[in-house]
Amino acid sequence: MKKLKLYGREYCSLCVVMREQLLSQAAGRFDLQWIDIDDVEPLEERYGEWVPVLTDSNDVEICHYHLDQLALDARLADLG
Repeated sequence: MKKLKLYGREYCSLCVVMREQLLSQAAGRFDLQWIDIDDVEPLEERYGEWVPVLTDSNDVEICHYHLDQLALDARLADLG
């Protein structure tokens, strides 16, 4: 199963929207790992105000702020 990571914050409305969008289409396509950057200082320093950030399992960025469906579909196809 393909694995994706979503970096964000619990109180971030953009993060909540992207997580809901991804969860609605995850079944059978990919596993989604939610990572709250406020829990890990190096991640907070890395992503700061860029959240939400969607990456693949190797932390290659797919999109940030808003879900880019075309970029997501392309990356999932590349992952096989």
